[in-house]
Amino acid sequence: MDAAQDDVGELSFEDALKRLEEIVRTLEKGEAPLDRSIELYQEGDRLKRHCEARLKNAQARIEQIAFGSDGKPAGVKPFDAR
Repeated sequence: MDAAQDDVGELSFEDALKRLEEIVRTLEKGEAPLDRSIELYQEGDRLKRHCEARLKNAQARIEQIAFGSDGKPAGVKPFDAR
């Protein structure tokens, strides 16, 4: 893993998303030279994958309250998005 990938792994979801939005704006302007655009695209791809992983991890940690037959809370169960 190179230094850029290590840096992305250290970012919070919010910081990674903010940087990704900056990259998208820069690329949409079309003012960056080709080589710089390719570098930005690669960084954006790493950031996108990082954000997706953080969201997936957060979803896995969400729990639902499970109710017993008497209608009272009986513990928690994992979130199921299906």
